[in-house]
Amino acid sequence: MGHGGNVIEELTADHREVEELFAQLEALPGADERRRELADRLTMELVRHSVAEEQYLYPTVRRYVDGGDDLADQEIAEHGEVERMLKELEDCRPGDGRFDTLILRLKNAVAGHVSDEENRLFPMLADVCSADALRELGDKVRAAKQHAPTRPHPSAPDTPPANRLLAPGAGLVDRLRDMLTGRGKQG
Repeated sequence: MGHGGNVIEELTADHREVEELFAQLEALPGADERRRELADRLTMELVRHSVAEEQYLYPTVRRYVDGGDDLADQEIAEHGEVERMLKELEDCRPGDGRFDTLILRLKNAVAGHVSDEENRLFPMLADVCSADALRELGDKVRAAKQHAPTRPHPSAPDTPPANRLLAPGAGLVDRLRDMLTGRGKQG
């Protein structure tokens, strides 16, 4: 993750990357262990993406978009639902019925969230922010993803300023755990 461009281009590229991970997961047989690796990569991408949106996108939406508080609250609530599912997925193995059920629930939840962002929220943001502001926001989102957690932390704060203070520490611990376990490495 870290595609370049303005915030809308960056987050849309993330969405396509996540969709591709879902497609790869669905293409493998049910008990194939590579599905666990893909689920870990999916989790890492979704968590980093969500944290970056919560730190920079949604505060901007609150400030500049009409009805922005309600929009941001809805998006953050959807993130919370996805994060709880990701936490549950951590304990599942491919071939376990819960694994497939959670992947399907996640795919549906993420698809709805992505559709809402791309068809409603992003056009509203583009209408109220300058090209320079959108580029600057893209830079901030990319930087946030580099330091964001890679594992779900459903009880962590999801709004500034607490999320901006705590996420880098959680991210450091998560990346250390990932390094020690090899989690998220492409085979």
